[in-house]
Amino acid sequence: MNNIIAFNVSSPNDVAKQIAARVKARRLELNLTQEGLAARSGMKFATYRRFEQTGEISLRGLLQIGFALNALSDFDALFAHKQYQSLDDVLSEQDLVRKRGRKNE
Repeated sequence: MNNIIAFNVSSPNDVAKQIAARVKARRLELNLTQEGLAARSGMKFATYRRFEQTGEISLRGLLQIGFALNALSDFDALFAHKQYQSLDDVLSEQDLVRKRGRKNE
């Protein structure tokens, strides 16, 4: 049995650059220029260009890009589900929910 645990060692900067790269790839798939996507997103061209180069952008700007690319629903799952570390965590959560339910009855 494999007992190796995989760790995610990406930094926030790495993730930002990966998102920018995916946005760029989607832009190119749609045959849009940087200027075109910036205009569709309602932002300045320089702001969009900096995002593709560095990954730096405001949350609002990223949402505007998501809207322009018809991908705004991709943000719906962000932070939506609690991640459990073990089965014991799941069972503890269920017990806690049951106990809260009894108090409310």
